Amino acid sequence: MLSTFHFRAVTADGKSRAGTLSAETERLAAQELRRQGLLPVYVGARPPQRRGEWKLPRLKFGRRRDVLFFTQEIATLLTAGIPLDRALSITSELTERAEFRASVNDVLRALRGGRSFGDALAARPDYFSDIYVNMVRAGEASGSLAPIFERLSEYERTRDELRGYIISAMVYPALLSVVGMGSITLLLYFVVPRFASVFAESHMKIPLPTQILLQTSEIVKAYGLWVLLALAAAVSALRFHIGTTAGRLWWDGFKLRIPMFGDVIRKAQSAQFARAMGTLISNGVPLVQTLTISRAIMTNRRMSDALEIVAQGIKRGEGVSTPLTRSGQFPLLLSHLIAVGEETGRLDAMFLRAADIYDADTRSAIKRFTSLFEPLIILFMGVVIGSLILSLMMAITSLNDVGM
Repeated sequence: MLSTFHFRAVTADGKSRAGTLSAETERLAAQELRRQGLLPVYVGARPPQRRGEWKLPRLKFGRRRDVLFFTQEIATLLTAGIPLDRALSITSELTERAEFRASVNDVLRALRGGRSFGDALAARPDYFSDIYVNMVRAGEASGSLAPIFERLSEYERTRDELRGYIISAMVYPALLSVVGMGSITLLLYFVVPRFASVFAESHMKIPLPTQILLQTSEIVKAYGLWVLLALAAAVSALRFHIGTTAGRLWWDGFKLRIPMFGDVIRKAQSAQFARAMGTLISNGVPLVQTLTISRAIMTNRRMSDALEIVAQGIKRGEGVSTPLTRSGQFPLLLSHLIAVGEETGRLDAMFLRAADIYDADTRSAIKRFTSLFEPLIILFMGVVIGSLILSLMMAITSLNDVGM
């Protein structure tokens, strides 16, 4: 009995295609796509999940850790000579989260039902990305799943470490900003008005800094809620604009132009791109297809779209380094390293070397950013809160002088 399956595939020239076809099983549907000269990326009863043109779903933190644990366990068990189905069964028993355990069991049932490992993983795009699935398929085709999972384990671990470092580095500045703004708001909304009533009863001449402080407090009390509503509306409008294609391009380009912060984003994206390219090329995935997959996992649309120039250059026989330089969105060192890889025939090694370099550069850039940002926040909050307290102390001193 024929069923209708949705598919997403890559053509020989690197273009993505999506649609439906009829087949008895998902495996036969994937075989039909390969017979047509297409590389199936996703085949399933439901349409593939999308974000924008072709974006991978963003994994939640817990899911990323689940995938990392799964990859490390499978790599260890396969290297020890454990059969794949047994390795999946053991991993399922060791998995703590019930949701992911159910996903592993689904993959195991599909594998025992005759589907390939890659196709079984592709049916769970909420956990396993395109690069993950294609590497597993390459490992199945070459009969080297254990080394593939070793590389995947390293790839997932490195990405997780870099992501965790970025998050942990930004937590303290963000918390400092929130606490500082909250303290200023509380002073203006609750503390200063109490002094205002005392000053009003004394009928004394209030110093100018205190007058400014009292007027600011009155403005905050009268219009603070409206300002918050206006900010919320502005943020909602910005999010809606970013949801459009033009808005997303503008926003991603704007982030790259922010001093210091843009440098962090550019290096982090370059590291992600280089590691994906090196990992896929080292496992025999064709170059154009590798570029398409690597482009899909990048989160900055401005840099991702610039890779279209690289894809066109590859088709014209220009290689990777020359069109990458012409795109103008990636660091120049990355182009030079890739050029060396093309000259020496070690393109995969140069991509992985570049990924290591930009991982380290990303950490250094984040450290420089936070080392400058944190003192600026502390200085700003100190000046503002100090000015508030000084204004109040001047008024209190004036009251004491009147009493004398």
